[in-house]
Amino acid sequence: MKKRITFKQAMFLMPLLILLGIFAVYPIATSAVYSLFDYRTNDQSAAGLYVSSKFNAPLFYEDAGYITWYMEDDVTLLEGNDLTAAQAIIDGINEIAAPYEGVSEVVSIDDDIAQSVLDKMDAYQNELKTIYANNSSKEFYNGYEKLSLLFDEIKTCKISSNFTGLAAYKQVLQDTRFGTSLGTTITFTVISVFFEFVLGLALALIMNKAIKGIGIVRTVSLIPWAIPTAVSALMWSYMYDGSYGVVAKIFTDLGFISSPEVMLLSKSGAMAAAILADVWKTTPYMALLLLAGLQVIDKGLYESASIDGAGPIKTFFSITLPLLKPSILVALLFRTLDAFRVYDLIAVLTGGAQGTETLSIYAYKLMINQSNYGYGSVVVLAMAACVGIISFIFVKVLGAELLEDD
Repeated sequence: MKKRITFKQAMFLMPLLILLGIFAVYPIATSAVYSLFDYRTNDQSAAGLYVSSKFNAPLFYEDAGYITWYMEDDVTLLEGNDLTAAQAIIDGINEIAAPYEGVSEVVSIDDDIAQSVLDKMDAYQNELKTIYANNSSKEFYNGYEKLSLLFDEIKTCKISSNFTGLAAYKQVLQDTRFGTSLGTTITFTVISVFFEFVLGLALALIMNKAIKGIGIVRTVSLIPWAIPTAVSALMWSYMYDGSYGVVAKIFTDLGFISSPEVMLLSKSGAMAAAILADVWKTTPYMALLLLAGLQVIDKGLYESASIDGAGPIKTFFSITLPLLKPSILVALLFRTLDAFRVYDLIAVLTGGAQGTETLSIYAYKLMINQSNYGYGSVVVLAMAACVGIISFIFVKVLGAELLEDD
């Protein structure tokens, strides 16, 4: 029978729940909201979350003020009907802009009203074009070209709704670049985690032996994991360099690659370089997790197996591996999720070039380089879904009973 959490126990959990809400739930919820909009900060018509039509009042008032200011200089050179018409345009623009004086933010506006304002400004622009054409022989202080730029900018003041709903989710399913990045991420994850597990398990078995000098072996083996990922990636980039990189030179001499330049300038070479650097960096972490599992296995089981005549191989598969299963689950789960979200290693080594663009790199380019936070959020949520699927598969395949009560 399961016990219910008391009020006092719930109060102890409250700080943890608050932290989870701030650092886990809130970012995901924000990304989910952004994913429903065509939100791009490099485009003023999509630089916000607009469910309905909006009007950029401060920009409109500023541009209208510049137009009348420039025209006041030019009208001094006009005469007759053109002077009267130009003055009427100035008065008309001032009248239209007056309601927006002092407004410092984008405001909600009826779509018909916004369109009416823009239509009037468009009509004024056509009239001015005719006036300046009739007086082409005069040397105006500003001229029609400068005014036309302001009129064109005013046309962007009407901001239509950028709410797209679930359209971006449909788009990501048809996005070939997303599919390629997903394939690259899976390839990197599967290969690197496989080698890290095999090498990490071997290293853990060695470090578990009670032999002379094992403390030094354990300390030295953990050095790669202690180095920050960006630093180790930069270090490996020097060793991969086609001009003076020692690793590229050795691989060329061994016949693994045709020339040192291939290491980072070809698709297969760049991927192999990233995987090798990741395996070197995180194998000690895998070994550390597995070593913790080996330490809790009762040594008496090995003594009993030895008395019964069991050899090392049979002992490994009959005792070590089954009892190490919980640690293997934790180690593989942590490393798989970490490898699937890889960013800094790839960013420093290749920047996502030569077929090494992972989902994290793709999301970064969308959100930071292109300022496309709407579609970038969809990619991020797709990554979160993949992480959830990976976690579910690991628990089911490697044994959900490990998480159950005895």
